This record gives sequence, structure tokens and C-alpha cells, in this order.
Amino acid sequence: MSLIPLNLGFVPLVDAAPLWVAQALGFASEEGLVLTLVPAPSWSTLRDMLGAGQVVAAHMLSPVPIATALGLGGAMAPLEALMVLNLNGNTIGVSRGLAARMRAGGYIFDFADAQAAGLALLNAGGPLRIGVPFAFSLHRALIHYWLEGLGQPLPAAIEITTIPPPRMAQALAAGEIDAFCVGEPRGSVAVDTGAGELLLPGSAIWAAAPEKVLATRAGWAEAEPDLAGRLIRAIWRAARWLGQPANHSVAADLLAAPGRLAVAADVIERVLTGRLITSLAGTERHAPRFIEFHAGAANFPWRSQAAFIGARLAQRHGLDPLPAISAARTAFRSDLYRLHLRGTGAVLPAASDKLEGSLSVPTAAPAAEGRLILPPDRFYDARIFDPADPLR
Repeated sequence: MSLIPLNLGFVPLVDAAPLWVAQALGFASEEGLVLTLVPAPSWSTLRDMLGAGQVVAAHMLSPVPIATALGLGGAMAPLEALMVLNLNGNTIGVSRGLAARMRAGGYIFDFADAQAAGLALLNAGGPLRIGVPFAFSLHRALIHYWLEGLGQPLPAAIEITTIPPPRMAQALAAGEIDAFCVGEPRGSVAVDTGAGELLLPGSAIWAAAPEKVLATRAGWAEAEPDLAGRLIRAIWRAARWLGQPANHSVAADLLAAPGRLAVAADVIERVLTGRLITSLAGTERHAPRFIEFHAGAANFPWRSQAAFIGARLAQRHGLDPLPAISAARTAFRSDLYRLHLRGTGAVLPAASDKLEGSLSVPTAAPAAEGRLILPPDRFYDARIFDPADPLR
């Protein structure tokens, strides 16, 4: 049987792992596909590659398809998310100078308490230039949500600037920024090179944030249903494999191979296990569910997730919120996910919406197929986003 070639785009981050695993371990070939993985230096480049048809699908920031549905960012074509690749996986870090000022103010760097960390950051004095990978990224959304929810006026000197992930540690070392929110392993690289320290995992702000998605041009999956189904199933099986702790060491070696992440396997394994080195002194912190590729229906594209992200984008860009939220929901294709994974053993939620931020413990939920246990998904400030009442 001849294999059908597909070009997929990615930015070199740990959460691109499902694409590499699908190709390297045969999940793609089992579906009759051969994947060529095409790297991009930045998210804007990757978005434009996808819009121009240079790649048929891509490892993509979850807000990007939503932004295109809202007409934001000047994309070449509207995009949509066929599945979520991972929950969480980001770190927030600070320069060594800023870390020293925060310690002088009494902060203990516990890698867990987002409220205390945020207040210490705002009270450390001086300008605060924060690097994020893209304007339409969950990194930027989390930073806004976090700092704006602390109950303290924000200093006028805060600036959020775009730095491509591979340059984040370099920008911190060069003094271009004072802090960052970025996907791993770029935060760990900043620690290992002595540029800074890790302050928080992104999961401390939103415990189950849909970080990356498998994105295609809008309409492609319906025009090519056979190919779309094969691709979704291959990537889903790769994500399931990555979700097994026994596979972390092999996955780390695979991602450290030449032409992939350009970091050592032990750094990648730290990310996969959630046991991160947070300072040059070798301090280790464990963040449970630091990055989740599969468990708890992690790959399901909940429309309520899209609605929350859409609401945040609407607020930031001055859009009419209800139409924006409605448009945002269309970008996450829970219908296609169910269609193509039916009968595979995938857990398929009975609904496409849930209360975002309502769970502090694993909780059973109705499923159309399989047994669904949703993970904790709390926001750091204990707010709940109800997609049926999104402006509350």
C-alpha cells in the first residue's frame, strides 16, 4: 500500500511531540500516511504557512484559529482546531535581577501560588517587560488574566512584547525583557543558561488550559474527510502513547534527536515528568500535570474552551462579546473529533461544553463513549466561566 504524504508544520517545542511520535513510531503509517514535519521559526510564520497551503495542518497555538474566526491578526485564511494536542506545558520565568528583587521583598519562589507570585512581581519595582511568543497566544491570555485579576492596579510600566520561543532565553539574557511566559523547553533553557529563574507553571493560573491544537484551514477536514480522519486518529494515538509515564524516557530521546528540539534529552524528560529545575542552584519543583497529552479527554476540543478564549480576545480588542464568543466556538471542531474517533477507544464526552474552572478534584462526567473523568481545571482566582452565561 502506498502511503499518502502530508506536510505538517511545527514550532520546536515539547508540545509538538504528538506529530513526531505519530511519524516516528508508526501511528501515521498505520493510517496510510507519511508525515513530513516542517519547522517554523515563529508562530506568525507557521500561521502564514498554513494559510498559504505550504502545510496541510500544524501544531498551533490554541487562540490562533479563534482569532481568525474573529477577524483578528490579518491571517491569510480562517483556521480551525480539529483536536487539542496538550493541556498546559508553559512556564513563567523572570530574570535573575528581578528574582533577586522579589526575594528581597520576601517572596519564597514556591512554584505554586499564582496570587502570591503575581503580587511579588508587581511589587518588585522597576519596569516590567514580559515576553510572550505571539499576540494571539494562551501565554498572553494567561498573563493578562493573571495580572489583571490580582486586585491591585497594574503599574504603567508594564509592557508585553512578542519574542519567538527559540529566542526567549536569549532575550532575557540580553536584558530585552524582564520576564516571560513560554512553552517548554524554552523556560528550562533560560534556567540552564543562567539567564533567569522559573516563577510558575502555566497550570498554576489555569489548571487545564488547552495550549496547542492541531489546526487546519477551515473547511479542509470536510473537503477531505478520509484524510482528516486518518490524521486525527494517528495524532490521537500518538498523544495516548505520550500520556503513559513509562514512555517518557523514549519520548525524550526521540525529541532530542537532530533536527527536532535542539536540547538535551534530560531537559525534555524533566518537562514530561513535571519535575523542573527552577534555578541555576538546581532547585527542583514538581508540578503535577505540568503537561498532559491524553488523560481526562485532554485531546477533546471543548467549545467552552474556545468560548473562554474568545471572550478574553473580545475584551482585549474591544469586540462585541456575544458575537465574538459565538464565532469563537465554531473554531473548535468537537463534531469532527467525535466523527473520526468513534469506535477507536477514545473517550468521547456527551456534551461539547462544560463549566470552565469549576473542578478542584477529578470528577466523573457523562460520556457518549468510554468513561470520562475530568481533571481539576481551576483558575487561580476560583472564577468559573459558564458558556451559557459568558458575560457573568
